[in-house]
Amino acid sequence: MSKPLILVSNDDGITSKGIRVLVSIMKKLGEVVVVAPDSPQSGMGHAITIGETLRLVEEDIFEGIEAYKSSGTPADCVKLAKHYVLKGRTPDLVVSGINHGSNTSISVLYSGTMSAAIEGALEGFPSIGFSLCDYSSKADFSHVEEWVEKITKQVLQNGMSKGVALNVNFPPKQNQDIKGIKICRQADAKWQEEFDERFDPTGRKYFWLAGNFVNFDKGEDNDEWAIANNYVSIVPCQYDLTAHHAISQINKTWDWESLRP
Repeated sequence: MSKPLILVSNDDGITSKGIRVLVSIMKKLGEVVVVAPDSPQSGMGHAITIGETLRLVEEDIFEGIEAYKSSGTPADCVKLAKHYVLKGRTPDLVVSGINHGSNTSISVLYSGTMSAAIEGALEGFPSIGFSLCDYSSKADFSHVEEWVEKITKQVLQNGMSKGVALNVNFPPKQNQDIKGIKICRQADAKWQEEFDERFDPTGRKYFWLAGNFVNFDKGEDNDEWAIANNYVSIVPCQYDLTAHHAISQINKTWDWESLRP
């Protein structure tokens, strides 16, 4: 029986510690192909490259693994893998990460890590984005490796709902073991942003985005609660952003006579 084909990408760049850890785990589970950005692409969301060149260079960075670095975004990387690198082969799984930093709550909309996973889901591939809630470039991933393997095996064995990507977040390394897994909803939380006005050495004005993260959610069924209580959070995400509950509300409340041509 042939091994499953696993496509690996990320947003921290092909040389990050997180992707090295992820590749080492995936090697045990299947045939691995890596297509990842050549430099950090955090916060890119689902951006794609239009009207500019896209570079793709083969790299001998992971022993025994076919790997490429791209000048594009994480979503670009998945597209290049499908249309060029895999040469018609269909991946059994797309995994992205392991990200250095949280992708819980509203961060999923800005996340380059999750954009690679959601691009995989758009193409019909089972997809997972993995993130560790530790922003250090030297973050300790040792406590999450067994969980990455366990979750990946479940998806390979059981498949995924069409159009869904899993957003998996891990708490940082602590003195106690991870308590387990929580299948969650996305927390009602956001960044309250501030723009710090500054001046460069020539006197020209520029701005630096800052602010504080605020959690408005008091529930215990969301990803922020899970991470705060030392659980792995898993939020199933979809690319269909239709607010289905709002359709009937609009139909009932709008003055449709005034909108007639």
